[in-house]
Amino acid sequence: MLNETYPLANGVQVPKLGLGTWFIDDAEAAEAVREAVKLGYRLIDTAQAYGNERGVGEGVRTCGVRREELFVASKVAAELKTYEDAAKSIDETLEMMGLGYLDQMIIHSPQPWSEFRVEKRYFEENKEVWRALEDARAAGKVKVIGVSNFLQDDLENLLGSCRVMPMVNQILLHITNTDSTLVDFCKAQGIQVEAYSPIAHGEALKNPAIVKMAEKYGVSAAQLCIRYVLQLGAVALPKTADPAHMESNADVDFAISEEDVETLKNMERIANYGEFSAFPVFSGKPLA
Repeated sequence: MLNETYPLANGVQVPKLGLGTWFIDDAEAAEAVREAVKLGYRLIDTAQAYGNERGVGEGVRTCGVRREELFVASKVAAELKTYEDAAKSIDETLEMMGLGYLDQMIIHSPQPWSEFRVEKRYFEENKEVWRALEDARAAGKVKVIGVSNFLQDDLENLLGSCRVMPMVNQILLHITNTDSTLVDFCKAQGIQVEAYSPIAHGEALKNPAIVKMAEKYGVSAAQLCIRYVLQLGAVALPKTADPAHMESNADVDFAISEEDVETLKNMERIANYGEFSAFPVFSGKPLA
């Protein structure tokens, strides 16, 4: 599975399975990256907001694998909504990570986290941030540009005037939380969906229905969750710093039946993400 890729609109190949690094401390990030690469991971996903770009960059530079063989991704902070701020932040990310280029850079959210999913949509501001990403790509600083947490109208706003089409949309996608309409829209536009928190930040492991379905296939609940998003055609980005979990997460060479995929797609939504419910991506509400 770690050797398999999806082709993006510009011909770049993105690995189907990568390492998410949200909540991995900067001091631990380099070792997590090295362990992941040792196991065969080639996609490493971070963000300016994660506070670990330095450590991730160190891991990339010291992992023993040629830079060209890795796919390194980051995100422009949600609060940066001008051309100048976004462009400056891309340069700062490259300097922080000690890298000459990024394989992927995306807008982390259509709105600042303190205004997530509120009335103000930041349509014009996102066009300016997008222009900064287009220019960074033209300058060779970034290969793939895209967005995260964008709804259909957020995407349509960019599609109406962009020079370069968004190539990816990284969204919350997991069993019990599947926006099929958005996924289908992205596919129709040639936008690759990437799934962050495919295990629902751990909450899926506590779900009896998911656990029961995993037992049917002789796999763990985490493996079922990862396989599910892969079968939807999405990139899976499970987060872990534990090498044993990294190895298990990659052992997903099995198939869920179409009938069971439909059952999982329509399963009752996880209503509570525990302590992580405070985060806008899980609650759909702005930061308090």
